[in-house]
Parts: sequence; C-alpha cells; structure tokens
Amino acid sequence: MKQTSIARTQSRFDASDLEVVLALNRGTTLAGAGERLGVDASTVFRSLQRLERKLGQALFARTRSGYLPNELATQLAVHAEEMEVALESARSSIEQAPTLVSGSVRITTTDTMLHGLVAPALLALKKTHPLLNFELHTGNELASLTRREADVAVRATKRPPQHLVGRNVGAIRVALYAAKQRGGPKWTDVQAGRVDWIAPDDALPDHPSVVWRKRHFPKTLPRYRVSSIQSVLELTALGMGVGIVPIFLASRRSDVTPLTEALEDAETDLWLLTHPESRHLRRVATTYAHLAQTLQLPR
Repeated sequence: MKQTSIARTQSRFDASDLEVVLALNRGTTLAGAGERLGVDASTVFRSLQRLERKLGQALFARTRSGYLPNELATQLAVHAEEMEVALESARSSIEQAPTLVSGSVRITTTDTMLHGLVAPALLALKKTHPLLNFELHTGNELASLTRREADVAVRATKRPPQHLVGRNVGAIRVALYAAKQRGGPKWTDVQAGRVDWIAPDDALPDHPSVVWRKRHFPKTLPRYRVSSIQSVLELTALGMGVGIVPIFLASRRSDVTPLTEALEDAETDLWLLTHPESRHLRRVATTYAHLAQTLQLPR
C-alpha cells in the first residue's frame, strides 16, 4: 500500500508544482513568488498548501523574513532550474529566425558601473539585437545568480564567488578628486587636514577607498557619507569635499580634477560573472559575449 501511495503522489506531481517551488525559493515571500508567476500572493499560498498536502510534508519554513526552503524544496528547485534551462534552450532551437536573439536578460551591478560602463555597452547591443530586453538591478549587494535573480553580474571584487564563471575585465584604478574650480583644494590641503571628505557609508564598509583613507588618514572623519561611489563623485563635483572615485568615471567629467596619481593600494578588479548553466542560453550568452568584448577600463 505504501508503494502504491508514493506512486500516486509522484503521478500527480507535475511541472507547475516545480514552478511554484522555484518561484518561492527565489522570491522568498508569497508576493515575490506571485510576481514571478504572474499571480497574486493568495494564489501562491493555496498552490503551496495543495502541493504540501500532495507530498505529505512541508517544503518551506515560515519565518518573519520569508519562506525558507528545506532540503527537499532545495532539491526540487534545482530540478526546476534544470527544467527552465531545458525549456529556454528548446525555445531557442525552434526560433524561426535563429540569427535574432530575443528574451529578457537580468543584469546586476552598481549604479557606478551601470552609468559608466554597462549602459553604454547595452546601447550598442540593442542595435544588433533589437529583440533583447534588459532588467537592470543596481545595488551594493550581489543579486543571487545561483537562485537566478540575475543572469549576468558586473561587479568590483578581488574574490568572485567560486560557483560562478566569468572573466576579469581589468583593474579599477582610482584617485583622489576635487571639484575643478578656482581656489579649489590641493593635495597639501588634504595632507594638512583642511578639507572635507566624502566617502561611502556603512553600506560599503570594506570598500578599497575606505580602507585606503583609514590607512593613510586614520584621524580623518568624512563630513559626508553616501551609499554609492556615484554619489561620492557627484558631491565632489559640487565642491563639497574630496573623494576617491574610479578614474574611468571621473576622467570623462570636466567638473572634477585629480589631486593624486592612481592609488595602487586602493585598486580592485572588475569581474563579469554568470552562472555555469545560464551561460548556454542564447540571450545570456549573447549579452555576456558582448559585454566581455566591449567593457574596457583605462590602464
């Protein structure tokens, strides 16, 4: 009887069940899962209840922060991702015009990288592949490529996650900048402690520029603390103080001027990353290859 019951359960388990597990695994909340499935939160809740009754066991732990998958749910999510990849590969194979790549590509990066490097590269890609669409996520946290919250990541790091694949685009060189204006601060003013600093806040506690300032100016406390390097540059350009920003970004501006040469001990690397399974999807592979070819940093 027990084997018969298991067989019946397996026969009732289908692809739509896997989609629910994967959506909740990625979205972590009923609303997040519903957004991915195109339904409301109550529908997701009812679907999960039916599925757990069908399996005779819980799949997720309900916590204040969301739904946490147990071991079985994690395994099912892996199978769901494999199904997703297979379906997308099949769709690519049967496209009537194989030279035209279509679909949506989710890219995660920071606002600095988006405005300075990624957006200009995507503008060129749009001309050759007009059917591609892009979802651009900016933030200091790395959206999970493992859970497919993003397809491609463009990140500044010395140690990219080992479970991802990618390439080192190059070194992100930085320097100390001030506003380009008459009577503006000089390096000697910085050394003497006569200028205000603009620096990342606790959202970037280990940023190379923060580490560099603390090492060379341990007694200096920034007057302005912001949540992004892009904001450091914008406030610096307004003449509100000095800030360490990437040379590739500042060199295009006429309203800031460098006070130092490149700060070698404040450099980091720019990485282009994707998931090992996602990279074979045509929309992801096309976007990744284009970014790998066009993203360039000044030496």
